[in-house]
Amino acid sequence: MPLRALLYRRPSEPQAIELVFDGAMYLVRLSRHRRARRYTLRIQPATREVVLTMPPRGNVNEAKAFAERHGGWIAARLGRLPETVAFTHGTEMPLRDVRHRIVHRRVARGAVWREIDDRGNRLICVAGDTPHIGRRVTDFLKREAKRDLEVATRRYAEMLGVKVKRIAVRDQSSRWGSCSTTGALSFSWRLVLAPTYVLDYLAAHEVAHLVEMNHSRRFWRLLERMCPNMGRAKMWLDVHGPDLHRYGVPEQRRAVRSRIADNSDI
Repeated sequence: MPLRALLYRRPSEPQAIELVFDGAMYLVRLSRHRRARRYTLRIQPATREVVLTMPPRGNVNEAKAFAERHGGWIAARLGRLPETVAFTHGTEMPLRDVRHRIVHRRVARGAVWREIDDRGNRLICVAGDTPHIGRRVTDFLKREAKRDLEVATRRYAEMLGVKVKRIAVRDQSSRWGSCSTTGALSFSWRLVLAPTYVLDYLAAHEVAHLVEMNHSRRFWRLLERMCPNMGRAKMWLDVHGPDLHRYGVPEQRRAVRSRIADNSDI
């Protein structure tokens, strides 16, 4: 939180408020911003989180009243988000855009591995206790994503004669990838759910920033030479990208939470 906003924050001020609308309860996170001039609401689709931004001199009572006046907007926005899919036994999910089914094998050795059954179905098998299925599948997907991204970024870095300092894989919400001025690249692990040409495009995009740290015409011309599938990948992300954020969301977060940027603010 910005320092100036902290100056206006009371020690006992809550970080979130509860809102009841039409029989359902929603958790609304409070966030002060020093440049805010009014109260605004936004939905972060990836985490299903409702965020209410307050001006520095705003107070919790006014914030709660504002949220209550817009309870219908909150319910409607959350209701239009894709149904969440938790990583549990029997869940069907994409891996490199190929459908896989999660199968729990509690007494088996190992952690997570892939198989193809007698009918040709692709499986993601998970050993261990039931409460650990979600975490183990997520960790497996992060490893797969990082391996694919390391291969792709190394190929493009060699093409441009640049050096990647390091690669990080996170659950980024507002962007699919980022590049620092020091040569560190960061990507969303959810790219491994998409077709390989989409992950490949994002790898090329961030490596290209090591040459052009902007989105100028020169940057896009360079990227198009590097990645002929750029247009196809961008279109896929525009249409299907938000859907990737519904996977791996725990069931209990479904009613109150959800970040790839929803620009519709009140």
